Amino acid sequence: MIAMPVAVPVSAHEFWLEPSAYQIDADGRVQAAIVNGENFDGVELSYLPQQFQLFMQFSGERVAPVMGRLGDRPALNVEPLGEGLQIFIYKSNAATLTYQTFEKFQRFADHKDFADIADRHQERALPDADFTEVYTRYAKTLVAAGHGEGADLRTNLETEFVAITNPYDPVFMSNMSVQLWYRDHVRANAQVEVFEKAPDDSVNVSFYRTDGDGIAHFPVKPGYSYLVDAVVLREPNANVVAETGAVWETLWASLTFEVPE
Repeated sequence: MIAMPVAVPVSAHEFWLEPSAYQIDADGRVQAAIVNGENFDGVELSYLPQQFQLFMQFSGERVAPVMGRLGDRPALNVEPLGEGLQIFIYKSNAATLTYQTFEKFQRFADHKDFADIADRHQERALPDADFTEVYTRYAKTLVAAGHGEGADLRTNLETEFVAITNPYDPVFMSNMSVQLWYRDHVRANAQVEVFEKAPDDSVNVSFYRTDGDGIAHFPVKPGYSYLVDAVVLREPNANVVAETGAVWETLWASLTFEVPE
């Protein structure tokens, strides 16, 4: 399903799930906002089923849809599926964005590490102005209920981060590892952008690359929360082109978590 264009700034790229608390009691409730913005700060979105294709929670072998009331904020407000690591995923509907100039698209592509975009654009004889991108968001967050033990899992989103290390595990040693997937394959040598939010809400941004196994390693700090982001930029298939007129397609993967104090 393709949504109508959304009136947000071109620079407001990232999209994520942000819990009000990443660690809750085993009998508590998980509450999290859907956020669109930049630099780990943005606009909170309501629970609107017409805007997403998938909203699910996992814990161990248990799985359930995330249910809410129309317009709820925070959009996610559910009980955990037992004690341990809680995994939540969200897949948005596709939406479109029109670039009035190629320079704006070039700045975005450079930021997301697609240095060859000008050559690719020219090879396809695409216009330099008033062209459309279609994009889909794939967000995941990790929450600890009680002891928070457990392992992240591959939920078969088209693009997805899988946490190799569990930041809530008592033996976690402040070095995080995530594996980046695209369809049924890991993404080697891909840029991973990490937003680190301090307890005072200041944000630091760092860039890493995945290795041959699609894994990126980066240091993390107790008491800080993290947003991990990566983008697939591809030529849309014929059906998407026919429906949207888009000449480029982006798939956005995000992962949020916190490191306990």
